[in-house]
Amino acid sequence: LFGAKFANVQPNSGSQMNQAVFLALLQPGDTFMGLDLAAGGHLTHGSPVNMSGKWFKAVHYTVRREDQIIDMDAVAKQAEEVKPKLIVAGGSAYSRAWDFKRFREIADSVGAYLLVDMAHFAGLVAGGVHASPVPYAHVTTTTTHKSLRGPRGGLILTNDEVLAKKLNSAIFPGLQGGPLMHVIAAKAVAFGEALRPDFKVYAKNVVENA
Repeated sequence: LFGAKFANVQPNSGSQMNQAVFLALLQPGDTFMGLDLAAGGHLTHGSPVNMSGKWFKAVHYTVRREDQIIDMDAVAKQAEEVKPKLIVAGGSAYSRAWDFKRFREIADSVGAYLLVDMAHFAGLVAGGVHASPVPYAHVTTTTTHKSLRGPRGGLILTNDEVLAKKLNSAIFPGLQGGPLMHVIAAKAVAFGEALRPDFKVYAKNVVENA
């Protein structure tokens, strides 16, 4: 569906999938960057009320006041200044297309991992109307219950075998116990539906209706 080499379908929620990435890639106190919540980011991307903001040093990039678009040059400058271990792209209320290629270039320039949380637009990626982050991100995460139309849960994707093993261990035994097989079965149904031609029509209509 997304063309990734490795997938973990066990996360019980979007928060847990992102927590697993942090557990696998960061140590408590490490610096990471994410989109500011007020600019359309997500609680799990470093909000001070969330574990991600309590256990790690979160530095937020934002949008330009004049057009509410992320200034990638400003992100690059900020990354050079703070030297994050991880850069998070994605949000909960940012309705513009993401420049994954530029984010990866910025991450590489400072030796950081790139995590793309595509939870709020994964259905558009699956339907072919939004660029896929999988070729660019070290790790891609998504929920399965939004535009993918599946059950509540999470999904972690990567093309790196070493990272895949770390991520698997972060989910179990790091964060969760036994997998919820009835939910995983429902995820499989949703993924199967997303592979059908009519899902592309659905994704196209979502964009047109927006």
